[in-house]
Amino acid sequence: MDYPKSKELYERASKVIPGGVNSPVRAFNSVGGTPLFITRAQGSYLWDEEGNRYIDLISSWGPMLLGHAEPDVIKAVQQTAENSTSFGAPTRLEVEMAELITSSVPGVDKIRMVNSGTEATMSAIRVARGYTGKNKIIKFKGNYHGHGDSFLIEAGSGALTMGEPSSPGVTEGTAKDTLNAEYNNLDSVKKLVEANKDDMAAIILEPIAGNMGCIPPNEGFLEGLRALCDEHNIVLIFDEVMTGFRVDFQGAQKVYGVTADMVTYGKIIGAGLPVGAYGGKEEIMDYVAPTGPVYQAGTLSGNPLAMAAGFTLLKKLKDHPEVYDELEKKSQVLATGITKILEEYDIPHAMNRVGSMIGVFYCEGPVETFDDANRTDKELFGKIFHGMLKRGVHLPPSPFEAFFLANSLTTDDLSFILTAFEETISEIKSA
Repeated sequence: MDYPKSKELYERASKVIPGGVNSPVRAFNSVGGTPLFITRAQGSYLWDEEGNRYIDLISSWGPMLLGHAEPDVIKAVQQTAENSTSFGAPTRLEVEMAELITSSVPGVDKIRMVNSGTEATMSAIRVARGYTGKNKIIKFKGNYHGHGDSFLIEAGSGALTMGEPSSPGVTEGTAKDTLNAEYNNLDSVKKLVEANKDDMAAIILEPIAGNMGCIPPNEGFLEGLRALCDEHNIVLIFDEVMTGFRVDFQGAQKVYGVTADMVTYGKIIGAGLPVGAYGGKEEIMDYVAPTGPVYQAGTLSGNPLAMAAGFTLLKKLKDHPEVYDELEKKSQVLATGITKILEEYDIPHAMNRVGSMIGVFYCEGPVETFDDANRTDKELFGKIFHGMLKRGVHLPPSPFEAFFLANSLTTDDLSFILTAFEETISEIKSA
């Protein structure tokens, strides 16, 4: 299909915005072609500049759990905006949001609002270092925690070597304090801890990986990390920017029965508005200024629009737990249907799913690590992406991103998606 209006906007954008986009994955580099410019969204549908409608399986990368432009959320934002969009001072909304989260999520005694998931993870690492008096952190290959310097580090040549900066602008000094382990490989973590146990401040991970497709933790992996952190006085941080309030109202901690020392949030707690948060045990969070010595601040932290939107969404989810059961059923229908089609056409694949997060990999399974995920057939994915797009289904434009389903998806929507997928696969196989 041709998208002349989007193409014209992309050409204009490329002259004034790096790469023509404000976040790299939007550039369609993984799939080719021109990125779509979206004008509006409602429920599970998006409309582009040409007026084409698509069923959306991205949900703004997770937060639109009930669908786009949810009426109560929109009403809350509109009413709040009438009183001004920012005060730079405390509001009742901040207190109510913090009370809702701390009363609902295990291990989160106190919470600090920030403006993005990146800011949340950067701050959590700083607090963990301040609390423990130690410097090094462990992160996992294929996990993504935003664009903070500490996280843009590639693994070294061996399990015990320091990482190397993977982006210009990240110093070697920063890199030396970030160690990389293999997700779902507890032994790789133990080796790093043993070699650096006197200077290991934190282990941070996505408890359910969502930035290399959807990859759940193997049995015993999170439990093993919890035990290791307890043994060596290491702060365990769950990055629940994607999974928090999505896979369960209490997040991955509830799904797997493992409580972290700190948790980071973003996306969903603002119902799509710019927001983030980090929280955890009281003794750790009391190290944050002005109570403690670890400094972190922000004029727009706890912004009233984001708080109003997020509180409205979270309160609806808490009051209607059946949403998660409904999402589970819809996600199961979609995952089972896709699997059946791939089997019928004899296409190697692996299907991973946790709740309303789905990862489809076009390679032999199982897919449990980044190296496993990297075996996916990227060329095939690109063909599937464009085949689905021209049939009116908007997939994540990268083979390493999960699907995020919204409860606004109907039975007819799911049937439409599966029909489009079967048609796309048939077209590819017959080419």
